[in-house]
Amino acid sequence: MSVSVFDHPWLSALLSDAEVARHFTAEAELRAMLEFEVALAMAEAEAGIIPMEAAQAIAGVALTFQADVPALAAGTARDGMVVPEWVSQLRRAVGSPHGDHVHFGSTSQDVLDTSLILRLRPSIEILAARLKAFDSRLAALAADHGAIATMARTRMQRAVPITWADRIAAWRAPLARHQKRLEELTPRLLVVQFGGPVGTLEKFGDKAPSVAAALARRLDLAVPATAWHSARDMVVNFANWLSAVTGSLGKIGQDIALLAQNEIADVTVTAAGQSSAMHHKRNPVLAEILVTLARFNATQISAMHHALVHEQERSGTAWTLEWMVLPQMVVATGAALARGQTLLDSLQIHDKH
Repeated sequence: MSVSVFDHPWLSALLSDAEVARHFTAEAELRAMLEFEVALAMAEAEAGIIPMEAAQAIAGVALTFQADVPALAAGTARDGMVVPEWVSQLRRAVGSPHGDHVHFGSTSQDVLDTSLILRLRPSIEILAARLKAFDSRLAALAADHGAIATMARTRMQRAVPITWADRIAAWRAPLARHQKRLEELTPRLLVVQFGGPVGTLEKFGDKAPSVAAALARRLDLAVPATAWHSARDMVVNFANWLSAVTGSLGKIGQDIALLAQNEIADVTVTAAGQSSAMHHKRNPVLAEILVTLARFNATQISAMHHALVHEQERSGTAWTLEWMVLPQMVVATGAALARGQTLLDSLQIHDKH
């Protein structure tokens, strides 16, 4: 077993999601950091803060710039983050006389936080599309099998008869709310981080608003009311959403696993797993994984709430904790939605009456 199941050579096939995970690779982060620096330089040139020739030189170098990754690792071990060493390398690559204009007026957190948002944007698009598709598949199941009678169970004991339409309606109700919540939180999340050393953009004077607006426009992001270096509530709200989505899918997975038990047999999961010792078994692996991913995200959300506690204008500890947790939560949610779709596609509902 590796340190993380999400990049393990075989556990990742069960628990990870390559389409989402590719936005959290080192390469993706470095590309987004370059995108930020180019947009910043162009925004500053538009405002007359740095020469346009410098901005064009930075943009030109960014097209082919390849960082020295071992040096980045050494710099991160020294500085607590990758940006100081990375900016030094980029300045050397740009060279005299324009290298000194790289990163002007910005700070490490501006680069890394905006890089995160640039990578969350396509991830959110993937999650939103999958959530909609999952809900649509449930709607189709209800249309095809909703009239079938089944037994409701409360506290895992037989209660009174219901229909499959009743059960699926209960599954779908939170999904509609999750879709609405994502629509509401996304505009607040997709914003630039641009505050300079202590969040006040003091090097830009009265040009700060115009530079921030130009930077955001070039990155197709919005401008927040203030820098959010130490105010992480919108990131945590997104993490809450991730945990809520996987929790709702986990409930569905738990129900299906119970309904597929031999003694109940209300459903069959055709995409079932095998046992190495008991060849007659058909294990509801996909249903189980939805429960596992729900519980994983539920445990991670505590760490994200701890990451709300920043001291003064910048925190190294809280910020670092966020790096450790949020990407895995996003990938876990992507995996849950993908596995959930496969589970529904393999679900056979039995009419036993």
